[in-house]
Amino acid sequence: MKIILIGIQGSGKSTQGNLLSEKLHVSYLSTGHIFRLLAKEKSTHGRYIKEVMNAGYLIPDNKTLAIVEEYLGRLEYKEGYILDGFPRTLTQAKAFKNGIDAVIYLKVSDEEALKRLSYRNGENREDETPSAIHKRIGLFHKLTKPVLDFYRAKGILAEIDGEKSIQEIHKEIIKRINL
Repeated sequence: MKIILIGIQGSGKSTQGNLLSEKLHVSYLSTGHIFRLLAKEKSTHGRYIKEVMNAGYLIPDNKTLAIVEEYLGRLEYKEGYILDGFPRTLTQAKAFKNGIDAVIYLKVSDEEALKRLSYRNGENREDETPSAIHKRIGLFHKLTKPVLDFYRAKGILAEIDGEKSIQEIHKEIIKRINL
């Protein structure tokens, strides 16, 4: 099964992604995690990714597509995957040809996301400054909402209330993907 998780930063994508990965026995892939790893590299590419992320911007479409496609070509994703944080733009969604089974949108208010992010336990990420978070939330509303419409038109979007408990959200996702 190939599932995409979409939601603003702090919506619970990684929590649900890991739960789904366990339940479905497929690998979980977070583009945010990939980009944070790349940003640690002592290279021009790593510095570029770090600067873009720390400023709260999105990595350009062509670079993001190339990185995601390279990762999904690995053996561990052959049987399926849970993909978190991609696609973020309509260009990425249209260019991504990977036979998606379901797209789960974890709908959370901006206020709830900000509250959750401020209570993350010991995870002080460089790319989670208040300024960067606000910028990414704004970019989500501007650039990612059309992605939701794109998948809604394809009939594969499930909109889930992401403000319920972790267990309630997980049960709803499982129900919506017919497992």
